Amino acid sequence: MSIRLPKPVAAYFAAEKAEDADALARCFVPEGIVRDEGGTFQGTVAIRQWNAAAREKYHHTVEPLSVIDRDGHVVVVGRVAGSFPGSPVDLEHIFGLRGDKIESLEIR
Repeated sequence: MSIRLPKPVAAYFAAEKAEDADALARCFVPEGIVRDEGGTFQGTVAIRQWNAAAREKYHHTVEPLSVIDRDGHVVVVGRVAGSFPGSPVDLEHIFGLRGDKIESLEIR
């Protein structure tokens, strides 16, 4: 099934698929924020480091399954598979957008 994602969100998932932490970080505004696994990562350098560390730890893939708009955010349910207990899991990726960039992302 093909789903239609806003450009910055599509770029985020393309960078995930390409395993490119630098490209992923460029999807965010300079002061962007990611909240994942109880941590908060602010700024593109921290976001790049977060993604690279997660990839090293979990060797994960993410497949977007669905997308909805909720309270001004783009919510993508993604199937995350990797080297962690319970894999695969479906997680919400809640994106806040500003123009053609991601301002915030919460994964839960």
